[in-house]
Amino acid sequence: MNGLFARRLRKFIKFLHLLPNPVYRRGLKYGVGAAIEHRDIIGSLPLATVVDVGANVGQFSLLVRALHPDAQIVAFEPLPDAAARYRQVFHGDSRAVLHEAAISPARGTATMHVSASADSSSLLPISERQSELFPGTQEVGTTDVEAGPLDAFVSAELVVPPALLKIDVQGFELEVLRGSLSLLPGFAYVYVEASFEALYQDQALFDDVACFLETEGFTEVGRYNMAHTAEGAPIQADFLFRRVNAPG
Repeated sequence: MNGLFARRLRKFIKFLHLLPNPVYRRGLKYGVGAAIEHRDIIGSLPLATVVDVGANVGQFSLLVRALHPDAQIVAFEPLPDAAARYRQVFHGDSRAVLHEAAISPARGTATMHVSASADSSSLLPISERQSELFPGTQEVGTTDVEAGPLDAFVSAELVVPPALLKIDVQGFELEVLRGSLSLLPGFAYVYVEASFEALYQDQALFDDVACFLETEGFTEVGRYNMAHTAEGAPIQADFLFRRVNAPG
């Protein structure tokens, strides 16, 4: 089975899984497939609030809405085209709020390095290693975006427990956590994609992210969706951290 056929087959199988659910169908109407690869993890958590950093076109937020219909979703997506698609998908959903901004420690304008595959764009320059491991993700340009700490956009009162902070920001994870520091005590869970090798220039690796979260009172409780090189070496994965004494 060649690579192109395998990818098309996986997309078709995912489509079949999405089609019966009305929330997922709403996404499909705008060409957005819910991130059901996270379904078992997110569905098992008691969640009242989800902050979706690196929301792209709403794949993860759609999953949250299907699994937690009453949850408050606060999403962040700095790229205008992706943000516009997100707004289409969630039009009329009063409990899903999108900020067209990136989360970082400092308030101001930041340079986004835009990938040929938009969801691989980053506030860090894209390395040759990223393009080698994931063809079609090379940098094609830059654009200025709004950025700032989480508390510049979200009040502590809005983070109703139990709350999850989801981070998918292509190498900028540690900076997002630093930019979220004042509100971290309000989160029971952090679900973050992190890498074992540098795919973006000057990115922090998993050990740095885990050390930061452990210092802030979180412990790793699971890792999922592991990606490997052709030789079997780990590249990146999704990691769930839970605050000590949090439910679940």
